[in-house]
Amino acid sequence: MAHTFKRTIHACYRGYIVQAAINNLAPLLFVIFQQQFGISFSMIGNLIFLNFGTQLVVDAIAVRFADKIGYRKCMVAAHILCTVGLVALGVLPGVMTPYAGLSVAVILYAVGGGLIEVLISPIVDAVPGDDKASAMSMLHSFYCWGQVLVVLLSTMFLRAFGNGAWTILPLLWAVLPLMNGISFLKVPLPAPEEEHEKIPVRKLLASKIFMIAMIMMLCAGAAELSMAQWSSLFAEKALGISKMMGDLMGPCLFAVFMGLGRTVYGLWGKRINLTGALLVCSVLCVFSYLLASLANIPVLALAGCSLCGLAVSLLWPGMLSYSSECYPGGGTAMFGILAICGDMGCSIGPWIMGVVSEGAQSSPALIAQAAADGFTPEQFGLKVGLLTAVVFPVVIVGGVLGMKRLKKIEKLPGKAGTEPGQ
Repeated sequence: MAHTFKRTIHACYRGYIVQAAINNLAPLLFVIFQQQFGISFSMIGNLIFLNFGTQLVVDAIAVRFADKIGYRKCMVAAHILCTVGLVALGVLPGVMTPYAGLSVAVILYAVGGGLIEVLISPIVDAVPGDDKASAMSMLHSFYCWGQVLVVLLSTMFLRAFGNGAWTILPLLWAVLPLMNGISFLKVPLPAPEEEHEKIPVRKLLASKIFMIAMIMMLCAGAAELSMAQWSSLFAEKALGISKMMGDLMGPCLFAVFMGLGRTVYGLWGKRINLTGALLVCSVLCVFSYLLASLANIPVLALAGCSLCGLAVSLLWPGMLSYSSECYPGGGTAMFGILAICGDMGCSIGPWIMGVVSEGAQSSPALIAQAAADGFTPEQFGLKVGLLTAVVFPVVIVGGVLGMKRLKKIEKLPGKAGTEPGQ
């Protein structure tokens, strides 16, 4: 049975590489957008918010209708929209107002990305197999390796052909969702949960553990994307590193460490206590944000950016696995609700960082402090924005500790004789 679904798993892996492409290509071009179109930090933050805000809305709709429409139709449509959106990213800024063109492109591929986010996890979870937590972590590791590919190949392209050729990049990346969409026309797909086997949404929302899981998913998305979306610009503008080195030492190393963390758990997850691993990762995330934002030595700040990738590696897939163990009948609705919370964090975190960074640059007191510390207002603003994001892993630390206490007293519909997270 598992062998029958091998091609399905591989298509899901590629689906997360598609997700990585639509989420991480534009951030590599933010500096170019600034130079070519005069886009401010807050406008960049708005683009990030628009991407994940759109995915959030799609998540909410998909929770209700995806099972009725069917996995196959939704996944094929998702990949078509990602293809069209990436093509639009390269074309529309040249044929209409640039910021409006970027916004339309973002909305198009974000709709596809939202469908992918909601559906791939329950598809993999429904494929026959015993170690769901490891399978989920391995699935999410492909998002990281996809991000590494996007950063490396895109950086090499811009290095070879110059920043003026950036419009070709999205067209080349559009081939990936096009081909994987064709794969989803053919691969076998598991059937969604039967209605009588599902846990009602109201029962999920009545659980204190699930409510904490929702908050933690929001903070996990915010912690991951605040660093992933801003690290390229942060390295170049705040640390004074070249674009190529900034991309490689910022988002690329971040993705490498995130991928390593997820791959290790995917291979040896059975030997690792999930709750303990979540706690270690969240504490490490607090440290990495403090190091990246407060270190005055560029190499230490970059080490904080990279270390953050390892720190956030288990937070998102770990919470999905934990919830699946607690509520094995949660189905698409459960994964969809968690995806909504995660995408809400993906929207809010980078947006807040952009707003705070912009605001810090217009504050006379902070400008004076920046001059006293030897920083330009732009550099200081980015550091203040990044420091603000430390609140997200701090909340996750509290959430993990709260869940450890609650799981001892709350009745869960998981397998008899087992404790989630063990």
